[in-house]
Amino acid sequence: MSRIKLTVAYDGTNYCGWQRQPGGVVTVEGRLNEALSELTKENIEVIGASRTDSGVHAMGNIAVFDTQSRIPAEKFMYALNVRLPEDIRVMKSEQTEDDFHPRHCDCNKTYVYRIYNATVCPPTKRLYAHHEYVALDVEKMKEASNELVGEHNFEAFCSAGSQAKDTVRTIYSISVDKDVDEITIRVNGNGFLYNMVRIIAGTLIEVGKGRKTGEDIKMALETGQRNFAGPTAPARGLTLCEINYENNV
Repeated sequence: MSRIKLTVAYDGTNYCGWQRQPGGVVTVEGRLNEALSELTKENIEVIGASRTDSGVHAMGNIAVFDTQSRIPAEKFMYALNVRLPEDIRVMKSEQTEDDFHPRHCDCNKTYVYRIYNATVCPPTKRLYAHHEYVALDVEKMKEASNELVGEHNFEAFCSAGSQAKDTVRTIYSISVDKDVDEITIRVNGNGFLYNMVRIIAGTLIEVGKGRKTGEDIKMALETGQRNFAGPTAPARGLTLCEINYENNV
């Protein structure tokens, strides 16, 4: 029996998130299971590192599965990509340790949230960036984002329905940059709560509009009260860029 590690990229637009669901709902995990089971003639169920929400994209989600197949680990990438839809791609396949678990091993994750900040959003951006037509103050967003760096209780930045027992997380770095009309929020941390990055983005958007300040973020972290943070920004702007299990910050 071998354990194979996959690096998976996908356009989340047409999927109800990563995690397999009952009732024939189409998910990324479900498509991977189908392709792997067809390929290996085994009943394969992958274990994913990040259970991204409906509409969220990924460049580097991680999944593992166990198999008795004799297919070389590096060949799974090619064999799977001819069986998967065009909006899901295995970027890399490799053998890993038998006890490697993508959700239980220490790692750091990088998410990017994109905002198209102009009067009109081009059609080519509509599925991969959240459109804000009101001009945002990027300098205020940058300054306020510094409050989020470090180890904090992020209870106020978590949506109802989370099953997390511990809401303390560490953000190693966060940046807010603008290139012409596109604002990019990049967040790197040791883990994220349910909708945490989207709420961080929604909060910084409110700061950019002048509706919230760094003090509101401070209060959100100190009190855990959801009302001090902003709304949950739409899923389409979010991409999971990388999960790094080595050289943790």
